[in-house]
Amino acid sequence: MSGGTAQPGKHPLVEEVEIAGHIIDSLLLPKVLDEIAALGGRHQILEIKIGENRKDPSFARMRVEATSTETLERILASITRHGAVPVHARDCELVAADMDGAFPEGFYSTTNEDTEIRLAGRWLSVSRQKMDAGIKVATDRQSADCVLMADVRQGDLVVVGRHGVRVLPQEREVRKLDAFGFMGSTVSSEKPKAITIREIAAAMRKAKEGAGRILVVAGPAVIHTGSSQLFSQLVRNGYVNVLFAGNALAAHDIEQAFFGTSLGVSMEQERVCEGGHEHHLRAINRIRRAGSIARAVETGLLTRGIMYECVKNNVPFVLAGSIRDDGPLPEVITDTHQAQKVMREKIEGVTMCLMIATALHSVAVGNLLPARVKVVCVDINPATVTKLADRGSFQTVGLVTDVEPFLRVLVQELEKPAV
Repeated sequence: MSGGTAQPGKHPLVEEVEIAGHIIDSLLLPKVLDEIAALGGRHQILEIKIGENRKDPSFARMRVEATSTETLERILASITRHGAVPVHARDCELVAADMDGAFPEGFYSTTNEDTEIRLAGRWLSVSRQKMDAGIKVATDRQSADCVLMADVRQGDLVVVGRHGVRVLPQEREVRKLDAFGFMGSTVSSEKPKAITIREIAAAMRKAKEGAGRILVVAGPAVIHTGSSQLFSQLVRNGYVNVLFAGNALAAHDIEQAFFGTSLGVSMEQERVCEGGHEHHLRAINRIRRAGSIARAVETGLLTRGIMYECVKNNVPFVLAGSIRDDGPLPEVITDTHQAQKVMREKIEGVTMCLMIATALHSVAVGNLLPARVKVVCVDINPATVTKLADRGSFQTVGLVTDVEPFLRVLVQELEKPAV
């Protein structure tokens, strides 16, 4: 392929690409064709095979034309994200990082879709998939994983450019009566909540009974709305394998365990207690004096609540700090980069994520999850779910409702005998 702008009377710049999988029902092929046209190119379908049955993959090979090298490269970079790869693929380009904490110029920026790179003529899966990272190749060139910019070290082999990189778009599941089928519409408060929660419960039950792992991301509204006992029940019954939260959820959970209040409001009498504004500070102080939440449980100081159940049931938790935090509790990770690193380690093997009433934490964790992880976001504010989708977590399905009724019905559904 020659460089530069194609002159009148000369042949356009051309690249043949192919795309395979569920490209029809997942609308991948139309997306690819639309992007080619929108970016100023043209296409010609050279070969297409449509799967006979719903589960059968389809295949298309096409000719992409552009009037300049720049336009063609822009088109190819864009459609690569949908799984289209050049027919005459070549190995990916590797460049050694020249400094700590920064990628080489032109590095390949990852998506949350499963990705492979081509090395020595074979395709190699990229592990620890996440969006907004780069791809680091091991020195023996036998493995590759996503690496954050801040974690790059001088000499690391980093993938540069788009050649030798292919994305494996998440296939749309066969539409059926489950939460990940009929919940795929625009976020709305008018969805049938009882049916939706029933299907979420079925998905959680399936994950527990199989090889799945459930991550729950929760905000302090779980405590403020009087839902601590319901959440604790989920932990006891094995429906929480990992918990991500901030200082606030843990602090107010422990405040309720010690004083029966949340933000100084009695959870039984629903009134502000005298001196209640001090309760969360006194709760944090007791835990700091004990040394840790785990130590407080071991010594019998902390005897109930979500954090108590996590310790007693060996459920790992990550408490990520912020500048708003009081105390904070001993387990809170105040270094945000370190917190992100620990979170990335804990999401290994997670197959389902339930996000409950926490906008900032939900968006943050959404950025860490590969697209293959099913995500349910429950929030009273539809904007929380919209933000997740806008930032690339397209696999998120949402339920607009308050926390307490959602958890109450969810626990009831999970305790019903499996049909």
